[in-house]
Amino acid sequence: MTAFPTLSSKREIEEGAVLAPKFDRDGLVTCIATDAQTGELLMVAHMNAESLKRSIETGEAWYWSRSRGELWHKGDTSGQVQTIVEMRVDCDQDALWIKVNVGGDGGCCHTHRHSCFYRAVPLRHEAGAPLVFA
Repeated sequence: MTAFPTLSSKREIEEGAVLAPKFDRDGLVTCIATDAQTGELLMVAHMNAESLKRSIETGEAWYWSRSRGELWHKGDTSGQVQTIVEMRVDCDQDALWIKVNVGGDGGCCHTHRHSCFYRAVPLRHEAGAPLVFA
């Protein structure tokens, strides 16, 4: 696989059949991972061109770790390998959605939870009061 093309036409980007991810100024695109069986939101991470290429080629999720500044094969150390069942790109190709089956204990969060989204933010919050997770 070669580098991803850059499309100039809005119509090509939105309606065309060519994957041309719109990476941000840091060379990243946001990737949302959900459980392929349940649809549960598991995590949000980022991919650069290399991690996207590896994800497509291997069928397993690879990300770019912004904190470590390196490629990250999800599950290499934890056993929580994410096998991609389906990958989608949004209308303007600046976000990805992958549906995954998770290996190991099925967790995805470094806090040892199934999902990174384990805290609910209360709505209709009283002004001035501290926000406390539900």
